[in-house]
Amino acid sequence: MDYTIREIQKQEYPLLDNFLYEAIFIPTGIEPPPKTIITAPELQVYVAHFGELKDDWGLVAEVDGKIVGAVWVRIMHDYRHIDDETPSLAISLYKEYRGFGIGTAMMKEILALLKSHGYKRVSLSVQKANYAAKLYLKVGFEIIRENEEEYIMMNSL
Repeated sequence: MDYTIREIQKQEYPLLDNFLYEAIFIPTGIEPPPKTIITAPELQVYVAHFGELKDDWGLVAEVDGKIVGAVWVRIMHDYRHIDDETPSLAISLYKEYRGFGIGTAMMKEILALLKSHGYKRVSLSVQKANYAAKLYLKVGFEIIRENEEEYIMMNSL
């Protein structure tokens, strides 16, 4: 599958709401939450006023002119917060575009972008049951904390 990865444009920032919803891991057999869940303050921290902070960086993946995935970071005080110099990462890809290497390519691109801008590390969280945890390990993330359901992972750039 041919795809392009590029920086997200300001007019595309509203798409992050869709990708935030897509990033919610829903185990097999569980009913998806309503889309309004992304209005919860603990989720809005990922997308509200994106682009207004100096540590907001994002990329999108395009297939045939359609944006099919996004990866973005910002420094925020979420539950995976490491320190005020370490951005937290979110990544999402529409289901029908998974399994083609696009997610891995987006991860590699955002890690290179962050390193080029002088960041030393980036963090993320992932539910243990989420297949994406293997992707994160493959691109250099390490588990630094965990609870019953989730890993907190960090990549030293």
